[in-house]
Amino acid sequence: MIPIAKPLLGVEEEEAVAAVVRSGWLSQGKEVLAFETAFAARVGAARACAVSNCTTALHLALLALGVSRHDEVVTVSHSFIATANAIRQCGAEPVFVDIDPATYNMSPDALEAAIGPATRAVLCVHQMGMPCNLARILPVAWKHDLPVIEDAACAIGSEICLDGTWQTIGAPLADVACFSFHPRKIVTTGEGGMLTTRHVHMDARFRLWRQHGMDVSDTVRHKARQVLFESYSVTGYNYRMTDLQAAIGNQQMTRLDDIIARRRRLAERYHEMLAKMPEVAPPFEPGWARSNWQSYCVRLPDGVDQRAVMQVMLDRGVATRRGIMCTHLEPAYADTRHRYPLGESERARDHCVLLPLYPQMTEVEQATVVDALQRALRLSRRGRRTRSAT
Repeated sequence: MIPIAKPLLGVEEEEAVAAVVRSGWLSQGKEVLAFETAFAARVGAARACAVSNCTTALHLALLALGVSRHDEVVTVSHSFIATANAIRQCGAEPVFVDIDPATYNMSPDALEAAIGPATRAVLCVHQMGMPCNLARILPVAWKHDLPVIEDAACAIGSEICLDGTWQTIGAPLADVACFSFHPRKIVTTGEGGMLTTRHVHMDARFRLWRQHGMDVSDTVRHKARQVLFESYSVTGYNYRMTDLQAAIGNQQMTRLDDIIARRRRLAERYHEMLAKMPEVAPPFEPGWARSNWQSYCVRLPDGVDQRAVMQVMLDRGVATRRGIMCTHLEPAYADTRHRYPLGESERARDHCVLLPLYPQMTEVEQATVVDALQRALRLSRRGRRTRSAT
């Protein structure tokens, strides 16, 4: 079976975890600090705060921007449900806008139309590692004096050109950027997340909130030569990353450039092979964007049964995933009033398929994937002809 994704892990990660186990300090400690430092340096951020996962990162980012009950946050439905869930966890409601069908990211025009008196923030997504159009999104938000959060769960190492200068996603270009280290992401810690921001006061809030609102951390108490009593001035959360996770992350950061280079080579090879299949639309990378290719998304021809294509490929030993989900179509959001058309989001979900892509992938495996896709489309066309004949 060729999986949809596979983390690149080695003996270095094993040894790093073993060293943490031997140290006796397993929770948030020096490994987390080292991971934050390495991450901030890599993306060009002034500060980075590690947390338990990207969902908790989004939650803290929204809270730090003052999002609360009865507020609205403009975002996309075309994203993993965690994006909208984090908004609801603040007591606010998501206002869903449609995507650009070329990049599968937030449409700046749709954003402009959706901003209203209750809008408190904009939450854009760098979907599948492809940077969204910040050159247009940020001015729209700033015109309305709105803060912007970048859901960069998939986008570590991706780049965007603004004002003629290439910048790494996570600098951040908006107010906060949030990353994921789930095993399907470019860098993994098993589970984990990171917030980057240029705002000192927001970083301080993240660090306070992630550890129950405790003003003296356990690491400080452990090193102290006098008895310290902590206090809790705010209601906080247990959103900490462990040193076990961070030890893996530190090793992953040393692999990051190589991982992205490999993924870009694999994406280019997919481009070349799919050029012989004009009925399949490969992903589009704008001239101002450099994707890390966290996912490789193709659009199937109209009239093709997405599920049937995926089943044929699975039967031939190739795992795929359907296009990115639409949160507004899920039962949990059935009570959400949808004010704006979301047709492009729905078409992307129903007509796109994610193909396997991981840094260890071989040319033989890629050829097997493309062959399976070709076979699935042939069978689909044959099925359509049979139905038409009857």
